[in-house]
Amino acid sequence: MTLASIPSPTTSVWHLGPIPLRAYALCILAGVLVAVWLSDRRLRARGGPPGMIVDIAVWAVPFGIIGARIYHVITSPDHYFGANGQPLDAFKIWEGGLGVWGSIAGGAVGAWIACRRSGLPLMVLGDIVAPGIILAQAIGRWGNWFNNELYGSETSLPWGLVVHRMGSDGRAVEEIPGTYHPTFLYESLWCLAIAGLLLFAERRWRLGGGRVFALYVMGYTVGRAWIEHLRIDEAHHFLGLRLNEWTALVCFIGGLIWFLTHRGIAPARLEYTDDGRILLLDPDAPAVEATEATDGAAAESDAGESAPHPASTDGADATAPARSASAGKTETDAKPERD
Repeated sequence: MTLASIPSPTTSVWHLGPIPLRAYALCILAGVLVAVWLSDRRLRARGGPPGMIVDIAVWAVPFGIIGARIYHVITSPDHYFGANGQPLDAFKIWEGGLGVWGSIAGGAVGAWIACRRSGLPLMVLGDIVAPGIILAQAIGRWGNWFNNELYGSETSLPWGLVVHRMGSDGRAVEEIPGTYHPTFLYESLWCLAIAGLLLFAERRWRLGGGRVFALYVMGYTVGRAWIEHLRIDEAHHFLGLRLNEWTALVCFIGGLIWFLTHRGIAPARLEYTDDGRILLLDPDAPAVEATEATDGAAAESDAGESAPHPASTDGADATAPARSASAGKTETDAKPERD
């Protein structure tokens, strides 16, 4: 006997005139907005220019959605290319079906293109956006709750989930007997915990060089592996494990290797110059403010004063890239033609 349960929505689509508003899409959009907001704050705190994250998101978000859909179609081909499959349904992204692994991979490709254009190193960006990405995942998972999908096995726990069979119009057809593990909620809470871990670990151990992003990958995949094991939706299996569990394992190993092989690199400060270059500055070295040259006299340093960033005068670049002294490793200027 179930003493308590979590209800599920009976409607996942609303209409604004002829325009359908799908809860799944709204949850994803809300997650993207939170990720962009947090990442913009973190980039500006490092010295980056306002608005750069939005420019990067213009590339990363569409690539992420395309990648997520491609991963879903590849890993669930029967619905589209099976005996009774409908190949054109592969393009009906509004009906659901996005894979987080494809989203991350596709988003990384879009971000790489944007970084090449802006001159921001991809690994620096990865460290900046990692907390925002996993917060977006925490919010986006609530779309599965509205769709009554991707739930776990049956359970009598007080937080068991009531599930409905949904029609093509986004309305409940009938309630499925029993209550089930709310895997969407487990994953959402796990993502929130990992977001907190990333912010704490970055500040506590001054992680840089892509290690924050690597920690995100490791943290997320650990939780996703056991949550995936609870799910009962159709999935391809290999050697007794679901395909997503194998994907989580491979990603965890990759993140662990990166985390262990890039030690001693602190988070770099950024200097955005007038000519559009981004310089990576040693976070520990004080920057000296230069006085403006007048009447042909050379610029001299103000005694006892320092500024957060080197200054330039009369349009001339008065800054030089500083090298990271952490553990003997260096970070060089990031130029538009290099990532």
